[in-house]
Amino acid sequence: MGFKEYAQYDGVGLAALVAERQVTPLELVDAAIDRIDRHNGALNAVVHKAADEARSVARGPLPDGPFRGVPFLIKDLGLRVAGWPRTSGSRFVCSTVDGNDSELVRRYRACGLVLVGKTNTPEFGITGTTESAHLGPCRNPWNPGHIAGGSSGGAASAVAAGFVPLAHASDGLGSIRIPAACCGLVGLKPTRDRTPHGPGDWEYATGWIHDHVVSRTVRDSAAILDATGYPEPASPYAPPIKTAPYLEEVSTSPGRLRIAWSAETPNGRPVDPEIQAALDNTVGLLQSLGHRLSPRGLGVDYRALYAAQRQVGPANFAAAMDRRIAESGREPEPDELEPLTWALLEAGRRITGAEAFSGWQTMRVLSREILVLFEEFDVYLCPVLGTVPPEIGYIDPVRLEPKEVQRRQGIVFPFTPPFNFTGQPCISLPLWQSKTGLPIGMMFAGRYADESTLFRLAGQIEKEMPWSGRRPPIWD
Repeated sequence: MGFKEYAQYDGVGLAALVAERQVTPLELVDAAIDRIDRHNGALNAVVHKAADEARSVARGPLPDGPFRGVPFLIKDLGLRVAGWPRTSGSRFVCSTVDGNDSELVRRYRACGLVLVGKTNTPEFGITGTTESAHLGPCRNPWNPGHIAGGSSGGAASAVAAGFVPLAHASDGLGSIRIPAACCGLVGLKPTRDRTPHGPGDWEYATGWIHDHVVSRTVRDSAAILDATGYPEPASPYAPPIKTAPYLEEVSTSPGRLRIAWSAETPNGRPVDPEIQAALDNTVGLLQSLGHRLSPRGLGVDYRALYAAQRQVGPANFAAAMDRRIAESGREPEPDELEPLTWALLEAGRRITGAEAFSGWQTMRVLSREILVLFEEFDVYLCPVLGTVPPEIGYIDPVRLEPKEVQRRQGIVFPFTPPFNFTGQPCISLPLWQSKTGLPIGMMFAGRYADESTLFRLAGQIEKEMPWSGRRPPIWD
């Protein structure tokens, strides 16, 4: 199967070809490896290639799951793959080799996916751009001079360039939605604890990190969540309620939704005019589909919310680093962590237990203020980014002072974190493009545990103004 034919299909479509014996899993894996070999040099999206292993797995037998034979990539952060390196984008832990699969990786394998490699990520997933000292910058296939987003930038770049139809991604403060918006993809952050963490999940202690995928179609996002998002044994938290298969929801009418919308930013700074125009166009589109739109922001005390996050986040990171240091038996050398990482570690070590829990208490109360708003509307709409995707180097965690990195991140990524704090599902859709051809994504947040409404609305929008025909310059 040549590249042009391979790239015409999403993951569900490729699996159907395998089921109909029109193509073999090995042919799909060969097509994916060919794409990586041809274009990864320009993008630096894939940082570990497992071609021989993938071909061996593709020869079978494979589980008879909904994605049987479809090539897939794992983000080089968080999830373990037996026998593979896991660098977390850091020189300090780059020699880690995992001895077993994470629970979510086991579920990926069980639904028939064939793992072909790992994707680029910033150091410990800290920034909204994928530019680490260890792995180097990941580039956007729509314009390699611009960022692919982060921290799942490698996944988004690879999917947008046609390496694979969908890839694993994770989201701690926007790390699925931001790269999806930068690269013109669908990026769902599911409800907290919708996908499994497995035992030993100390990295998920805050509840902010959610694993899922970036994809080119809504139905791929729905189908893979159906296949992986079911309760896990021994989880200390009740699984979010699910009423019907998400793949069915994609083709179900959402009805007439109440949708609040805003370009409200934490610092009151207006968004880029192109972003505002895209939001206005989205409002018009939704009104034409019969939905009821009302301009309304979250209205939360952002100063208090982010002050609390600056207590909880660095303290949690310092605790995580202490575990890594204990495992390695040594402290990191000065050149083994980037300046922003050092700053977060040092800040976290200065925070007392009482200060961290005070932050937790504030975040709990303010999260409830956001959640209660969704008793008055069904969906909240806002942009994903405050600007078009900036150039590589504008947000540079390696060379810029940490305060400047954070200042610039606040300008470019003002919208995504609150819904990590509340645990609500959000989806980024690639609805528009800038004057220079860069993607512009819009974010839709739903009620807690209500991915169903988001999939219905996303399916309706995708049908009304399909984006599947758009192709970046780095494609073929």
